[in-house]
Amino acid sequence: MAHIHPTGWQEMSVTGTAVREIETLGYLETRLADAPYRIYHGVHWTNVENGFSVFGEIDFILVAPSGRVLLIEQKSGLLNETADGLVKHYEGKPRKVANHIMRSIKGLTERFGSELSIDYLLYCPDYIVRNPHLAGIDPRHIIDATNKDRLARVILDILPITDPKPGEQFEKVTRFLGNMLSLRPDPSAMIGNAAAMVTRLSGGLATWARRLEFTPFRLRVIGTAGSGKTQLALAEYAAAIEAGLSPLYVCYNRPLADHIEHLVPAGGRVATFHMLSDAFLRAQGHIPDYAAPGVWDEIEARMAGAALPDTWKYDVLVVDEGQDFSIAWRDILLRMLKDDGRAIWLEDPNQNLYGRPTVPLPGWVKLHSATNFRSPRQIVDMLASLGALHPQVEAGSPFKGADIEELMYPEGDTEAMLAQTRRAVTLCLGAGFARHDIAIASFRGREKSAILRLDKLSEAHTLKSFTGEYDLFGNPVYRDGGLLAESVYRFKGQSAPAVIFTEIDFAQIDELVLRKLFVGMTRARLKLVLVLSERAGQQLLDRI
Repeated sequence: MAHIHPTGWQEMSVTGTAVREIETLGYLETRLADAPYRIYHGVHWTNVENGFSVFGEIDFILVAPSGRVLLIEQKSGLLNETADGLVKHYEGKPRKVANHIMRSIKGLTERFGSELSIDYLLYCPDYIVRNPHLAGIDPRHIIDATNKDRLARVILDILPITDPKPGEQFEKVTRFLGNMLSLRPDPSAMIGNAAAMVTRLSGGLATWARRLEFTPFRLRVIGTAGSGKTQLALAEYAAAIEAGLSPLYVCYNRPLADHIEHLVPAGGRVATFHMLSDAFLRAQGHIPDYAAPGVWDEIEARMAGAALPDTWKYDVLVVDEGQDFSIAWRDILLRMLKDDGRAIWLEDPNQNLYGRPTVPLPGWVKLHSATNFRSPRQIVDMLASLGALHPQVEAGSPFKGADIEELMYPEGDTEAMLAQTRRAVTLCLGAGFARHDIAIASFRGREKSAILRLDKLSEAHTLKSFTGEYDLFGNPVYRDGGLLAESVYRFKGQSAPAVIFTEIDFAQIDELVLRKLFVGMTRARLKLVLVLSERAGQQLLDRI
């Protein structure tokens, strides 16, 4: 069967001329399914800014088992027929099609360095060449809109399959093309495209959820990871600022609050519930004694009963990570919402790591969003096979993603765990991810984690992790390192292109384990490496 290189093109969401080339790849895959060709294409991340060609003006290169080569230049859209032959305009500048094809053939032949049997086709799926004899190209080598259905037949005629077994010339040609073209996914380009695609796909929730109209506006969104909850929260917050209103965004995790703070426009307030409580009490002249027993019960009582000045009344309330909130917290926050204000409560039952009961919100409109656009489909499929999705989650990402890699260590062997984590970092770096694209998430909480107490994994890999202390301004103090390391609890709500989920160890799979696996694995946008104990790994294998 035909082998298309590189893979991953089916998962791409593309625009412009790339759409037509993706269609051509789909056609070649279907119509040449029984032909043992090697097909090289340039519709890939490394070529997004370079016109999608694999060499010069050539969009596709096919190699037969005999080593014979066929170049296909695809020209989508309109062409101009001139006295000098077919012309394609790029950014207003005319380019002669024949000249570029011949130049590409010459260049490819010269770089190969020895005899290369090569032919070519011009493929114009959207245009009818009226005067093929004046095109500057042999008419027999032109496939236009009138006979585009014959493309596969013409390819088979030019590259006959006399011997289906690859010979020495085939190996030489494919090795040359692989080395020359280096058509491998470029993580730096993939990251930008992934962010843009996921933002566009998951942005639907922010668009249509805000078009709902009801009074009072009380909306409860039960959405899975990567469904667009954060985009909805940011859109609501930004709209409030633009309208001259005062928004309040409250979440559970401090890292998430710090992250959101950098994303929203100035004005309003972003805080965890604990930060909000501390700020409110200090504004009232009361400094909490956090060393005292029952301090949080006292804080909640004060917050529930204190008079609220106008400066502590908000027009818009956004509650994020609502599955981690309590009824008491709900009541305190709703006191801070003006009577005619808008409130959005965002939650995900699969990310309930503290086992808290669902907070009742009687009379609120409920909206479900069960499509994960952020996590590669392989991750969602694996979580589904483990039984970690309640309710069921749909995979909506345009990416299959890199293979999920698993590195095991004997349970209880900290040094082996650290060694495998170092190996995981090497795997991510080797795949092309930069250090700032990699995050290490520990299955354990900070107090019980071995890795989160370290300044570095090795001399080459320093760690940026929370020390457990805060500065005079209440900001968390982090170790100064190159690799972000967080517990799965603190990393909830955030994500990274490549995630190393480490210190995964459990005696048996229960509901909390499944939720922690869900949270940790869905943090990865492109690549995931699991570092887990042998007993944990065996249990996962038994379920998959």
